[in-house]
Amino acid sequence: MKPVTLQSRIFSYGALFVSVIAVIIGLSFYYTMSQGIEQQIGERALSIAMTTADRPDIRAGFEHDNPTEVLQPIAEAIRLKTGAEYVVIGNNEGIRYAHPVPERIGKKMVGDDNERALILGESYLSEATGSLGPALRGKAPVFNEQGQIIGVISVGFLTTDISSMFFQYADNILYIVLIAIILGVIGSSILARNIKKELFDLEPAEIANLFTGRNALIESVREGIIMVDAEGLITTVNAAAYEALSFPRQTELIGRSIRDVLPNTLLPNVLETGERHLDRPMEIHGKKVIVNRIPIRVGHQIVGAVSTFRLQSDIDQLTMELSQVKRYTEALRAQTHEYNNFLYTISGLIQLHSYEEALHLIHDETSEHQSLIQFVTKRLRDPFLGGIVIGFFNRAKELKIRFLLDEDSSLQELPEHLEKNHFVSIIGNLVTNAFEAVESFSEDRRMVRIFISDNGEEILLEVEDSGLGIAADVLNAVFQVKISTKDYEDRGYGLLKVAENVKDLGGSITLEKGDLGGALFIISIPKRGHFS
Repeated sequence: MKPVTLQSRIFSYGALFVSVIAVIIGLSFYYTMSQGIEQQIGERALSIAMTTADRPDIRAGFEHDNPTEVLQPIAEAIRLKTGAEYVVIGNNEGIRYAHPVPERIGKKMVGDDNERALILGESYLSEATGSLGPALRGKAPVFNEQGQIIGVISVGFLTTDISSMFFQYADNILYIVLIAIILGVIGSSILARNIKKELFDLEPAEIANLFTGRNALIESVREGIIMVDAEGLITTVNAAAYEALSFPRQTELIGRSIRDVLPNTLLPNVLETGERHLDRPMEIHGKKVIVNRIPIRVGHQIVGAVSTFRLQSDIDQLTMELSQVKRYTEALRAQTHEYNNFLYTISGLIQLHSYEEALHLIHDETSEHQSLIQFVTKRLRDPFLGGIVIGFFNRAKELKIRFLLDEDSSLQELPEHLEKNHFVSIIGNLVTNAFEAVESFSEDRRMVRIFISDNGEEILLEVEDSGLGIAADVLNAVFQVKISTKDYEDRGYGLLKVAENVKDLGGSITLEKGDLGGALFIISIPKRGHFS
């Protein structure tokens, strides 16, 4: 069977609910009104009975030789004037002196409800079945001048007449109930249509699937995600956000104000202005993060905002890894280029039958290469550093730059707690900058020196070039973002990255004028952690 749509269910439940309420209200109103009418008729019957019992002509009639002759006309006049079904007058023994049906005069009153009037002298209302049928009757005793009970007045309204009166009002109530049900059905239809529209015409199962998929998607993203409503209260937080914010997972953040959780956040500004913040730096609990903030709009109204962020260290690591791959690629390309030239030369010598020269060239190249590898592997036991230094040797050879590894260099192995990626990034950025600083000079002036040493307490790195050095006016600003000594766009990030890596390793960096005439970078990294 095809499942019932949400719109049909809302319409059916709404119409049924309104119909039931309308019927209940109609019945309650009918019951309340019938009770009120019955009470009013009863009070009317009792009032007529009491008023009749107090009339002097009624009292005088009881003293007449033939009471019926006097009382019957009076009773009929009262009955016709008041609209009562009957007005019966009886003596103190319940014998009728007046009755709407003359044949019943002189007979005993029916109903057995005269005792309170004839014995106790009370005026009251009763329901009993008389000679004319079930009726609501008002009873009142008749007293003579001496205060003695001499008779009783009974004024009655038949129950059937009262019911007929109820039914007259019931028709009106029924019309009102039907109108209410029709309006309820129309309202339910409009409500069902509007709700379906607000839910983008989605069914409950589709909404549940979207909600489940949304949660799975948010939790699978490695970036931290925080969503807030228009009041700045947190509505969604994923696991990556808990980790980035250093909050335990059991900490309840939903429903809290974003300002309480992140006092320096700019999400409230996004809610106010609707401005998008893309790739903005921020510091959260001592951690550097890159943040995106985007408002959530429904139509033209801002109903919330979402912030995604990722640790700067994660981005830096990706950038560094890509940079390393690029450097290794360039080193391999340079080495491939050199070896292609070398092979072309050998090929030419062989074609010229210069076999001895070819063998001599091969021997010299092999000896130089083996000497380089042996020297580097002997001095730098760490394969990470050794690999990048050899790569730069090949790159320098391609650029016709004299690249020197200081003969006093010595490093057994980097401590495990020091990030090797940071060292590779530092050396890579400094040597690349040094190559660029001397590449415009003549070949005999192109020189770059690198020194790596471990004195037991700290690791020393020196990178020196024979370039023009760094001007004094930018000497203190070279480690700031977008500050560069080169006239190219999108430069100035390398030395900033060097400074951040040195800081992360707990070291220090010094910039001086070197013996080769250019810049000399001296970096000291403590092996036991940060300097005290």
